[in-house]
Amino acid sequence: MLKYRNIKTEVDGIIFDSKAEARRYGQLRLLEKANEISDLRLQYPFECKINEKKICTYRADFDYFEGDQWVVEDVKGFRTQVYRLKKRLVEALYGVEIREVKA
Repeated sequence: MLKYRNIKTEVDGIIFDSKAEARRYGQLRLLEKANEISDLRLQYPFECKINEKKICTYRADFDYFEGDQWVVEDVKGFRTQVYRLKKRLVEALYGVEIREVKA
């Protein structure tokens, strides 16, 4: 099934939900090889709990270090209401800012 007309794309044996996400992965791998970023991870899970009750889990497309700054990134073509809510929750609970990269 195509979600928002995305086409699953494989790069380095990894299947991405969209061509845009796969393209961004390629860009980040190049930056990592050039030592401009480090510790690139995919689909990092953020568990959102309030008063020890699990509300949801948000999975960031990518996270990495740019110098000593931790960067959390999501490739977005369409911002759903659920995504916007999860983004606000993660930013409030974890004190991070999620960078949105245009698809």
